[in-house]
Amino acid sequence: MKLPRDLDGPHLARALRVLGYETTRVSMGHEVIPCHRPIKIGTLSSILKRVAAHHHISVDDLLRMLDI
Repeated sequence: MKLPRDLDGPHLARALRVLGYETTRVSMGHEVIPCHRPIKIGTLSSILKRVAAHHHISVDDLLRMLDI
């Protein structure tokens, strides 16, 4: 599945709430999410890979779960 190119930090933070992440200042759990508009594709890829690995799922499954 292709990564979204227009995703901003606040939208990603809201989407990750599905997995139980909470916003605490500028980070979601242990993942720091920048407020760039849009998030650079490499940064987004890195965040999604770490979240997917933490939940033992693929990035594609994570994207489907988050519906982003």
